[in-house]
Amino acid sequence: MNGSPRSPLEKWFVDGVERELLRHGHPRPSHGTPPELVINVIEAGRPRPFRRNSQGTFVVSVVQVDHEPEDLLKAAYPVLVRSLSNLLVYITHTAEGAKTNFVTLEQGYSTLPTPNGDSASFFAEVYRRLAPLASTRLVINNVFERNLPPELWEGDEKTRALFEAGQWLDRMDLLPAAFPIAELLDDRDMLHVRRLFGIGGLSYGNLSVRRTEDTFWMSARGVNKGNLREIGRDILLITGYIPDEDAMVVSVPPTIEPRAASVDAIEHWMLYREHPGIGAIIHVHAWMDGVDSTQINYPCGTYELAHEVAQIARRQPDPARAVIGLRNHGLTITGRDLDDIITRIDGRLIPTVPMM
Repeated sequence: MNGSPRSPLEKWFVDGVERELLRHGHPRPSHGTPPELVINVIEAGRPRPFRRNSQGTFVVSVVQVDHEPEDLLKAAYPVLVRSLSNLLVYITHTAEGAKTNFVTLEQGYSTLPTPNGDSASFFAEVYRRLAPLASTRLVINNVFERNLPPELWEGDEKTRALFEAGQWLDRMDLLPAAFPIAELLDDRDMLHVRRLFGIGGLSYGNLSVRRTEDTFWMSARGVNKGNLREIGRDILLITGYIPDEDAMVVSVPPTIEPRAASVDAIEHWMLYREHPGIGAIIHVHAWMDGVDSTQINYPCGTYELAHEVAQIARRQPDPARAVIGLRNHGLTITGRDLDDIITRIDGRLIPTVPMM
């Protein structure tokens, strides 16, 4: 726990969360051990971050405001970013009582009414939403091998297909502009974010295409998916996964300073490895009715999210042509190739992801 509650409601919430975590067997960290989960109490006007020293530390910031904003996401999301949090609990006041809003990095939020009386079921639900953050592991590190064959330095027909598919996603407005993270953080916090997570911005959606049995091209992290051109910068060749290091292996030209692989690379790697019929994958922050969906809101870039998506793919009639919902997040869509995916989703996507 970090920070001090500034109101009885904040103290009630923080104390209740702590009791629930302890009740489920999550121990307080021993001295000198990096915590796996931090509950960080902040002020909306001055959201001081908890400066973690480990990628494995997930931060949930808690803040209370005395009103309900007209546009909750517009008000709350900059607080989430400035507090360097994985999740923001944004408690608001309305005429009907207090509401507890869970705001995610994927620019979504869900709401729980805050009870006046018995709170056992309320904190049980809060725990259900926080537990994934206390038990997941990120796979966002990269091992760059500067061994990409010269004939691939300018790409191939597969990378040209990625470029065209990215342009289609952009024309369909399926690559929503991210909040300007560089405008929300000062230089010091930007350096902290880059050091921990290797990102300089937030960008949504990604796409990939199989190159060989064991490798695939994929859009890089934080790039404009509507203009995928440069190999090693916009498009990366993913060649493997190192479990002991929670790292993806990326082959790049020897003369280029590469960008990081998409945080969803582990998910795509699992799907390609298990299902030879999958030739391409697109991930968008949109929805389709009637899709099979993950049940736990695991964070992006975690092994657990990738594993659950892989489990759902196995249950589909044809894993190579599946549409899988990511709870409170979006869709992962597999296809024989990129054109197959685009044909199947054209005109069927719902731009707003339902929050549960």
